[in-house]
Amino acid sequence: MSNTCDICGKGPQFGQNIRHRHSGSWALRAPKTKRRWLPNLQTVRVAHNDSTRALKVCTKCIKAGKVVRAI
Repeated sequence: MSNTCDICGKGPQFGQNIRHRHSGSWALRAPKTKRRWLPNLQTVRVAHNDSTRALKVCTKCIKAGKVVRAI
């Protein structure tokens, strides 16, 4: 499963880009395109059961200390 955090399961989120035209009630008529926001994933070597594993972890989990890096 790519683009998901192995710790918290955070994945891509979906939304729309809206081109902002400045005219009356522009938000209803403005052109919209689909887009997705990807999480900031980093590959981290983690100590796990007397061995090391490489996990994809989001930076929020790394900052929170949910991951103990292997030395």
